[in-house]
Amino acid sequence: MGWTFRAHAGLAAGLGAALLLLAGLTWLPGGPLPVVSGWPGAVAVLPLFPVFLAALVRLMLTGADRSSQWLAFRCLSGRLRLALGALLVAGVVVLVVNEAGAGNLQAAEKRDGRYSVLDTTPHARERVEVSRSRYVAVLESDQRTLFAVPGVLLVAAAHLVLVAGELRRAEPRR
Repeated sequence: MGWTFRAHAGLAAGLGAALLLLAGLTWLPGGPLPVVSGWPGAVAVLPLFPVFLAALVRLMLTGADRSSQWLAFRCLSGRLRLALGALLVAGVVVLVVNEAGAGNLQAAEKRDGRYSVLDTTPHARERVEVSRSRYVAVLESDQRTLFAVPGVLLVAAAHLVLVAGELRRAEPRR
C-alpha cells in the first residue's frame, strides 16, 4: 500500500479519534466544552468534507465490487481492524446513548439572561424557556452530536482509504 493511502488513513483516523475524545469529554462534570464557541468548533469539523470525499473517490476509482472490497478489508492487519473497529463502535455508542438521553430538546440559546431551547416534539415545535441546568444539559448534548457524527464519518473514511489502498496494492501491474 502506498504512503499516500497510509497518510490519508492516518489523518482521518487521528482526526476522528480526537473528535470522539472531545465528544466523550462532554460527559465530564464542569459544563459544556469551551472549544466549540465560534471558529474552533468549525475548525474541528471542517476537515470532514474533503477527507471523507477523497476517501470515497479513492475507493470508487478502484472499480472493485463489494466482495473484493470485503476481501481487501480482511487483508488488513488484525490490530488495525480492531483499533478502527473499536473507534467506530465507540462513536456509534456515543451517538446512541446521546440520542436516548437527549429527548426532543436541542439548539440551546442564551438571550437577555434567559435560557431557551428548541422543543422538537411533533405538533409542538417551538422555543421554550428552561432552567440553566437544563440549558447546559442540552448544550452538552448538542456538542456531543457535533463531535461524534464527524468523528464516526472520519473513522469510516480511514476504513475506506485503507481498503482502497489494499485494492490498489493487489491490482496486477501492467
